[in-house]
Amino acid sequence: MTPLTLEEVLADIRQLPSLPAVVGELIRTLDNESAGIEQLAEGIAKDQSLAARALRVANSPFYGIQHKVASIHDAIVILGFRAVGSLVMAASVTRYFTPPPEMAFDPMRFWRHGIGAALCARALAREVGLDPEAAFTAGLLHDIGVLMLLTTRPEHYAEVLAARRERDCHLVVVERELLGFDHATAGAALADRWRLPEEIVRAVALHHAPGPDRESSVRPALDDIVHVANILAHALDLAEDPDALVPSLDVSAWRRLGLDESTLKALLPGIEQAHEGYCAMLAA
Repeated sequence: MTPLTLEEVLADIRQLPSLPAVVGELIRTLDNESAGIEQLAEGIAKDQSLAARALRVANSPFYGIQHKVASIHDAIVILGFRAVGSLVMAASVTRYFTPPPEMAFDPMRFWRHGIGAALCARALAREVGLDPEAAFTAGLLHDIGVLMLLTTRPEHYAEVLAARRERDCHLVVVERELLGFDHATAGAALADRWRLPEEIVRAVALHHAPGPDRESSVRPALDDIVHVANILAHALDLAEDPDALVPSLDVSAWRRLGLDESTLKALLPGIEQAHEGYCAMLAA
């Protein structure tokens, strides 16, 4: 097979359509502190399938609502502003990329991990005074490069996945050896193509190697948050993936967060509880 180059991947990205309008609008809405339920509901209503899913989830036994939920506005009130946002974003991006069936790709595990990283990132961001909603978005999309490569270059990525299983090592190690780049680089290029905020693009690019140009004593940035959040999500096995390995922690990133173990442990029960609710929505 002809080797794949980063230039070819970048060409693939340039040929992809722009970010689906509903997702771009959603990200702008969620990053706008003054945005309200009506604005989010209006954006979701433009996509009938997403609106139907939100209503189906709100009426599911999981939430135990005694009366029928008939409007997107009421669904957002019941499910929560951010929960509905994550549902819409994940569902939209999943439809945007469709890996071939022979890849045996489990989208539910992919998004279980993404949502787990997003919830961890939001909780960490709150503790250190960074934007929790930007952290959530960056956490949710940090592995988007995997989904893109699975879809646009399935033959090459099948080799990567096979080698990773055979060697039982971290995915980025095999990617760098076989491709010459990793999913973080590809994902950042895609995020840039989608015109996501620069700090989110950087967090996607550096979620395995945060802050290469910063000292451990400076304030944390979003890439530090997403790096630690990714590790937490793996350590908690929120994706329920028996083959997943916990990435190595960059000690400098952890020091920049300035958190102690007791603070971290106090966050975990809330993250795990919220995670089950979010994933129930994806499975609906």
